[in-house]
Amino acid sequence: MTDSPKNDVSVAADEKKIPKAVIKRLSLYSRMLQELEHKNITKISSKELSDLLGMNPAKVRKDLAYFGQFGVPGLGYYVSELKAQIKRILRTDREIRVALIGVGHLGQALLAYGGFLRQSFRVVAAFDTSPDKIGRTFNGVKVMSTEHLEDQIRTLGADIVVLAIPAENAQATVDQVVRAGIRAILNFVPARIVCPEAIKVHYVDLGIELESLSYYLKD
Repeated sequence: MTDSPKNDVSVAADEKKIPKAVIKRLSLYSRMLQELEHKNITKISSKELSDLLGMNPAKVRKDLAYFGQFGVPGLGYYVSELKAQIKRILRTDREIRVALIGVGHLGQALLAYGGFLRQSFRVVAAFDTSPDKIGRTFNGVKVMSTEHLEDQIRTLGADIVVLAIPAENAQATVDQVVRAGIRAILNFVPARIVCPEAIKVHYVDLGIELESLSYYLKD
């Protein structure tokens, strides 16, 4: 970011050279900047931003430097502009269409989460195999049968698929959504899946997260 809104951020930076941790921290910056914007705070320094996030200011500046020149020397960052630039980098400056596969307890909890819309994500459909769920609506999202999953995903134009299904069904489901053109998968299934290298897969294993936390419960 500069003092001019004409600054063109390099969103075409070499993705292979950008650590995954940097991309995740960009999301943290975006969320904090959004909170600051709601509080009518217009400018912030890298130190102030890093203090709010419990980080080192040098790390904030280094993260942003992967994508271009940001900030005004001696002034800091304009909150709204930096937020807009980060959303552009993350490609959340547009609606991201999400399809949820699996409407069990976890799937229903995800459908009930109201934060998707605030972050530019919209769940366009949910899928399940259970006759008790097919045709029902959860939080405004209708549950569809997985019978024609591949065609439905393609028709909906979904960008991201969220998996919340039994492990034994995961690979076959992934094969279908990949054929449908999905390039990003958020996997809540406690199993590794195989897909082309170009497909981005993020794993969320609650068991592993709890186990790693338990390490710190020392007497």
